[in-house]
Amino acid sequence: MELAALQSARADLQAIPATLVAISPQRPAHSLAVAERRHLAFPILSDRGNQVARRFGVVFTLPDYLREIYRAFPLDLAQYNEAEPWTLPMPGRDVDVDPDYTTRPEPAATVAAVRKIVGRP
Repeated sequence: MELAALQSARADLQAIPATLVAISPQRPAHSLAVAERRHLAFPILSDRGNQVARRFGVVFTLPDYLREIYRAFPLDLAQYNEAEPWTLPMPGRDVDVDPDYTTRPEPAATVAAVRKIVGRP
C-alpha cells in the first residue's frame, strides 16, 4: 500500500526533478511481483540482509508479540525478505525514521523533504 501511495507522488517528484526509488529487504522476485501487480513505475532495489539499513542504523527486531501476529496471518518474513527472519528496516525518508513500522511518512511529506534538499519551494 505504501508503494502505491508513493506512486501517486511520482509526478510531483519528477517535476522537482528527483527520481523515486524504493529500497526493501524483500527478495527481488517478490519486489518485482509487487511492482507488476501495483503497476509501479519506479524501481524497488533489494537490500539483501538489510545491509544498507544497518549502515544507517535503522534495523529493528520484531518483538515476540508481533512475531505471533505475523505467524497468524501467516506471513513468513524469511520467505519474502533476504534478512534475518525477524528483522525489518524502519520506514523513513530524508533523516526521519520511526521505530514503529506502521508509521510511514506521507507521500506529500516525502515530496516536501526532497524539495527542501534540492532547495526548491
